Amino acid sequence: MKRRIFPMLLFVFGLVTILQAQTPKEEIKTLLEQRDQQVKTLLGPKGSEYSDEQRAEIKDIINGVIDFESMAKYALEDTYDTLSTEIQTEFVELFATIVRDQSLNKLDIYRAEVTYNSITVDGNEAMVKTFAELDDIRTPVDYTMVMKGDEWVITDLILDEVSTAESYNRQFQRIIKRKGFESLLSTLRKRAARS
Repeated sequence: MKRRIFPMLLFVFGLVTILQAQTPKEEIKTLLEQRDQQVKTLLGPKGSEYSDEQRAEIKDIINGVIDFESMAKYALEDTYDTLSTEIQTEFVELFATIVRDQSLNKLDIYRAEVTYNSITVDGNEAMVKTFAELDDIRTPVDYTMVMKGDEWVITDLILDEVSTAESYNRQFQRIIKRKGFESLLSTLRKRAARS
């Protein structure tokens, strides 16, 4: 375990040094490219089998730069502010668990070659537009990002013009209107327990 920690620390310190010398656009591109390369390295050749430890590591890298709290707040709208701090925390954790597990449903998609079309930065917000190409199929993949603390995080992933945050918002709001928030929370608890 100690052998693995030392190289990881060197990687983190090296990444921090690189990022400090870059413009926000370069910083964002470096962050996403390095995450992409880490995932591709772990995935290995097509058809590879993965241990539970490898799957957990892949999941952590894929989701490591996502701001689940922002996405969860957006999905719940005004309901979020009516909840106790304890329930807010639980909801964000359940939401993160479900999104993280879904990211492993189609691992082959992370083998796609990514082309960066544009990165637009406006203060602490950014929009990244890319194409992911796999098996001669090009799919637009865009990210909305914000600077949180001293690092950029993803607040939404727009895949083929479908917003992840908006999809969850529609789904959750439909359940809340029909059956109430407690029903949504119960459903998420069950789904997270199965993961």
